[in-house]
Amino acid sequence: MFYGEYQHSIDRKGRIILPSKFRETAKANSIEKFFLNRGFEKCLFMFSEDEWRINESRLKELSFTRQEARTFNRLYFSGAFEVVPDGQGRILLPASLKDFAGIKNEVVLVGVSTRIEIWDKERWQEFCRNSQPAFEQIAERLIGS
Repeated sequence: MFYGEYQHSIDRKGRIILPSKFRETAKANSIEKFFLNRGFEKCLFMFSEDEWRINESRLKELSFTRQEARTFNRLYFSGAFEVVPDGQGRILLPASLKDFAGIKNEVVLVGVSTRIEIWDKERWQEFCRNSQPAFEQIAERLIGS
């Protein structure tokens, strides 16, 4: 659903604009609201409301009697913010999430099928430099033949 890599700057009010392709996809799929949260590898995850509800439902199934499940759910849901793009397709990045992801002025928005990832530009470049050499081996292990 969301694909591609787009670079943007944060404006002086702490907002980023969603790429036009992402706005078109959201409009075509009647997506008006997103959930923004701490992701993995120090990026931010952004889910459509429907996708968020699917993930939330899976996480609710984890037993609250398990310490790991409680810890994960606390950390995961406490970092979540509901965001609605304004008329120009901008969303506000909460300070706590910018701090978590080390986001300064330049970001890269990455479409990863059912979610959008938001990366600090330098961190994204570093991730790509470190991960790209193993891409084929990872594909072989995960997908196989």
